[in-house]
Amino acid sequence: MKKEISFSPPDITKTEIEEVCEALRSGWITTGPRTKLLERRLKAYIDTGRIDIDCNTQDSINSYSNKLVCLSSATAAEELNLRILGIRPGDEVIVPAYTYTATASAAIHCGAIVKFVDIQRGGDNLTHSPEMDYEAVENAITNKTKAIIPVDIAGIVCDYNRLFEIVEKKRNIYEPLNDYSNPLSSLGSNIQKGLGRVAVVADCAHSLGATRDGKRAGSFADFSSFSFHAVKNLTTAEGGAATWCLPQSVYDTGVTDEDIYKMYQLMSLHGQSKDAFAKNKVGAWEYDVIGSWYKCNMTDVTAAIGLRQLDRYPNLLKRRSEIVRRYDETCDELGISHLNHHIDGMDSSNHLYLIRVDGIDTDERNNIISRMASKGVATNVHYKPLPMMSAYKEKGWDIKNFPNAYDYYHNLITLPLHTLLSDEDVDYVCNVLREEIGNVLDVKKVG
Repeated sequence: MKKEISFSPPDITKTEIEEVCEALRSGWITTGPRTKLLERRLKAYIDTGRIDIDCNTQDSINSYSNKLVCLSSATAAEELNLRILGIRPGDEVIVPAYTYTATASAAIHCGAIVKFVDIQRGGDNLTHSPEMDYEAVENAITNKTKAIIPVDIAGIVCDYNRLFEIVEKKRNIYEPLNDYSNPLSSLGSNIQKGLGRVAVVADCAHSLGATRDGKRAGSFADFSSFSFHAVKNLTTAEGGAATWCLPQSVYDTGVTDEDIYKMYQLMSLHGQSKDAFAKNKVGAWEYDVIGSWYKCNMTDVTAAIGLRQLDRYPNLLKRRSEIVRRYDETCDELGISHLNHHIDGMDSSNHLYLIRVDGIDTDERNNIISRMASKGVATNVHYKPLPMMSAYKEKGWDIKNFPNAYDYYHNLITLPLHTLLSDEDVDYVCNVLREEIGNVLDVKKVG
């Protein structure tokens, strides 16, 4: 019997709905106590892997405050990461050609020059993930390079050790910002001076909860951004977070986590020196505006969803891992290349399931997608490389210069992977995949 399998619906339960209702009844629906609590709990989770830490105690407030900021999207988080780092017009930012547009557009919003690099041929040797070609990254660094943005595609953690080896090797050509004309520039200058090298600014939109070498995503890069969009493993409907993990040399310049956190608050709320939560205290109405900045704060209504999603998150990750194992068995049976979400020393967040069908072109790939859809199975493609997109072609980029990215994309299909899939749904997806791959192979034999 035909089933209807959605690609990535949000997994929302009664607990999230009740928490949202409580937020609405509380009278505090914009940035307030729930947002602040979610920030502390997310930071505690990244640091410890635990969701049961009482983040309302004074000890936990001291430990986990001012280390992570919740915002309206991961794109906003990435852009503010770059702006606080001091990225400005003329700076170069290295971005993989194989990613979603937000990775590059955040740098473009800052006026930076995006330098795309190709991915490794066929993807990483172990995970098959479309990770950037690290040799190409090293070759792309100049004295104008200020940041590299690696992407944890599908929830698979990049090789950050390799990236840090590269930026350390290039210290001798690094030229930090030296502008102390205003608070934002001063902060960026001190951070760059303290780093003394190109910054690693991770796009962790897919990888909350993923681990490598005993550390969780958000603990590797100098700055990291997460997405809580409706299709992500943990959702707040729309939303994201920025966090940082800086070497002691940055703090030796006089920078503090409180300074960094405060600047995120300022930049996400029009440069206003007090948010509504602070202004609501008796006699505390007066505020200043120190910069003509942005409006991208998270609200308590959306944070309410995130708080209850975080309660459920370990079980959500466990279910995703179970589905991945079932897909792995089917793809191995069919001889289809797929991501390896779990290898020695690395456990993915199991966000996306990418497969590549050898011997087919883009038309044949699209036909498989259409035929699976006709049988009720929604699939997708992650991603069409950015140099193929109109906005980037207009900037002069040509996919011919990124052959590995195109080769990876042209026969790729993303299977549905979400926690509303039952075991029967997963079996149905696998059976439809068997049928369609079998049809392709039969046609090629006849041909």
